[in-house]
Amino acid sequence: MAYWRRSSRQMQAATGGVAVAPTSPVAEKPKSPRSRMMRQYDLVERVRSYNPDTNEDLLNRAYVYAMKAHGTQTRASGDPYFSHPLEVAAILTNLKLDDATIVAALLHDTIEDTEATRAEIDNIFGHEIGALVEGLTKLKRLELVSREAKQAENLRKLLLAIADDVRVLLIKLADRLHNMRTLEFVPHASRRRIAEETLDIYAPLAGRMGMHEMREELEDLSFHVLDPEAYAVVKQRLDALADRNRNLIGEIESQLSKNLQKNGIIARVYGRRKQPFSIWTKMERKSIGFEQLSDIYGFRIILGEVEDCYAALGVVHTTWPVVPGRFKDYISTPKQNDYRSLHTTVIGPGNQRVELQIRTEEMNQIAEFGIAAHAFYKEGMGSPTERLKHESNAFAWLRHTVGILSESANPEEFLEHTKLELFHDQVFCFTPKGKLIALPRQANVIDFAYAVHTDVGNSAVGCKINGKFAPLSSELQNGDEVEVLTSKAQSAPPSAWESLAITGKARAAIRRATRTAVRDQYAGLGRRIVDRLFARAKIEYADDKLTGALPRLARTSIEDVMASVGRGELKASDVARAMYPDYKEERLVRYGAKKSLAVKLKLKSEPHPARSTSVIPVRGINSDLPVKFAPNGGAVPGDRIVGIVTPGEGITIYPIQSPALKDFEEEPERWLDVRWDIDETMPQRFPARILVHNVNEPGSLAQVATVIAEHDGNIDNISMSRRSPDFTELTIDLEVYDLKHLSAIIAQLRAKAVVAKVERVNG
Repeated sequence: MAYWRRSSRQMQAATGGVAVAPTSPVAEKPKSPRSRMMRQYDLVERVRSYNPDTNEDLLNRAYVYAMKAHGTQTRASGDPYFSHPLEVAAILTNLKLDDATIVAALLHDTIEDTEATRAEIDNIFGHEIGALVEGLTKLKRLELVSREAKQAENLRKLLLAIADDVRVLLIKLADRLHNMRTLEFVPHASRRRIAEETLDIYAPLAGRMGMHEMREELEDLSFHVLDPEAYAVVKQRLDALADRNRNLIGEIESQLSKNLQKNGIIARVYGRRKQPFSIWTKMERKSIGFEQLSDIYGFRIILGEVEDCYAALGVVHTTWPVVPGRFKDYISTPKQNDYRSLHTTVIGPGNQRVELQIRTEEMNQIAEFGIAAHAFYKEGMGSPTERLKHESNAFAWLRHTVGILSESANPEEFLEHTKLELFHDQVFCFTPKGKLIALPRQANVIDFAYAVHTDVGNSAVGCKINGKFAPLSSELQNGDEVEVLTSKAQSAPPSAWESLAITGKARAAIRRATRTAVRDQYAGLGRRIVDRLFARAKIEYADDKLTGALPRLARTSIEDVMASVGRGELKASDVARAMYPDYKEERLVRYGAKKSLAVKLKLKSEPHPARSTSVIPVRGINSDLPVKFAPNGGAVPGDRIVGIVTPGEGITIYPIQSPALKDFEEEPERWLDVRWDIDETMPQRFPARILVHNVNEPGSLAQVATVIAEHDGNIDNISMSRRSPDFTELTIDLEVYDLKHLSAIIAQLRAKAVVAKVERVNG
């Protein structure tokens, strides 16, 4: 939300030097205007105006029930609380919604804020209305660690309810709209939070559902709260421009109407001014000032038939010069929210740029009211199956999105993906077979691949854009033809793709594939650990025998068992006992710490046919297994090494001489045979630590660093401590290629006069 972090000076520059006094938060609650509350008969008349067959008795019962349920409750403004659900219902009558929706609007806060229950509402008003009201009820008594988590869980509940019945969304948007209209009475801190949530979630959701008029009002109301100074500046400039151009707007409307009529086209033409929020965001996005905007006013040409739209376009383009690159045909290629229209920009009277939208009356209804303009949720549409035949693309998108988002691992992840999915500026691209793929602006080939199919995304290794090879991170443009190149050898995407992807679908799929790949890694590691124990104990392992023991291990599958062993959550000996109750865990004979350690390492270092398959190759820090090195000293190729399984972290590699290994003497199941597997054609550096006793004189540290640099060593970290007035002890973490490389550096350091002693540290 960078647009309300700009300074007053920046805003003056962007808006042509006009300054407005900053608006400070209101110290006291403003008094409510106390406008007359709508009466029972008023509501019934509003519904009857578009639905002569309305169930007046149902509406009357809901009105009385809600009024009694809320009783003496009041809003922050001091008005009776019942005025709020009544106004929500009134907003929905403007959308000409069915009786059940109006009734649910009247009752939408009863379960949450009164003694009413779902069972009682079902009994009085029926299951359909009860389900709508429950879908609008927030989660209560939810023990979550953050406000974001609670917000995410409430949003998840709402979206799932919307996926079952879109009328839940229409009521929720009307509810939020009325709350935003009366936000001035809410405390300042809560006001900002509600406005941010509206701008982040509800306004984009309204836009995704094609309800642009509601989206624009929600955006402007939020903008006014979040940055009143910027809002005032833009509003002032818009009002001044309107005064200057009042005659010009009428002239353009008149000329358009006359030219169309002259060509036998009957049309309704009207101009409208863009809203402050859309003006401000465009100034921010393009880094331009107010005077540089050329499309503050837009004109709509409303016609009867689709053919008339293209005929009107021809008249416009032959009358005035066209601005290149500004024509878009959303009739032949509608947006995902069902928006259809022709867009073009011409140089009109007075050399003024004129932005035109050309559409039919039906398209205009859908553009303004979105899914509320569809008839599939209205009464008399038959069974749910028949209703789905009339489902809008926007609602289909919502169902699909909820299906993806419900797989998110945690509430915050769900909220993040929801926000990504809601913003609706789009580019349209094509597969080589001509299938249209709609993506958000700034989407790349990774997003495209996952939009085609999850398997295509997971196995993508390259791409061609318009026949030319390009990186998978390439941003896509309208009309691009994209061919995704895949490989069966890649079953999971690189985890780094998650930071490159734009769409929630791609990010969720990458995160899911990464989790699966990590689980498979742990399962593979766990299987090796189990195989090794069974071979050492000379007992037979079989999957079918382990299947019978799953209940004793509280796991549902063999893979779960192996992954738990790999993560250190289960011991291999627990698996053996579950399969063989008489199994007794191996106990090592103790000869003192050093002796027992030597015996164990000797057993691990000697090849043995029964456990030759348990040796795990170590490929440095880029291993396919979760591998890391000993924290205090590391290990380098040339060292004899041993692996220790660390619960939840994977394998830690220690050199054989590390004193830290004595801490694991009593846990033989955690020890693994490991070996180096280094590709000599691709040298890698590995961690080591040395201790240098340096003469305390000027330039001594520089001499040590020079020796290391001249012999191609890399200093990762260095710490100093004064042991005596004459000597300084340096602890240096190095990165070297192997033991030979490390030994050469140590030898060169020992040859320096300023160095008294050098030794390697084994943590």
